[in-house]
Amino acid sequence: MAPAELAIELFWSPAQGELREQRLTLPDGSTVRDALTASAWFEPARIATLTAGIWGRSASLDTPLREQDRVEVYRPLTVDPKEARRQRFQAAGSRIVTRHRPLGRKA
Repeated sequence: MAPAELAIELFWSPAQGELREQRLTLPDGSTVRDALTASAWFEPARIATLTAGIWGRSASLDTPLREQDRVEVYRPLTVDPKEARRQRFQAAGSRIVTRHRPLGRKA
């Protein structure tokens, strides 16, 4: 039997290095949109433009929630990830190792 209420967590990082967390209790059958509205962090007109996910997987605003879900609100990327890697390489002046094992050792 499903609970009459859902306990969920909502996470949002409005700026780099800042993380907000809120625990919400919502009625059974609530959606991601309902969680964002209940948080009071966002203006109702802005909610439709947000990108959200559940446990790190992108989800639409109409996705139904389950007990103990972790809803995350994502910021848009400010730099293309490939360009950021190039910039780190230029700043370091050496190869950025992406292997899982150290250089020089063979499996």
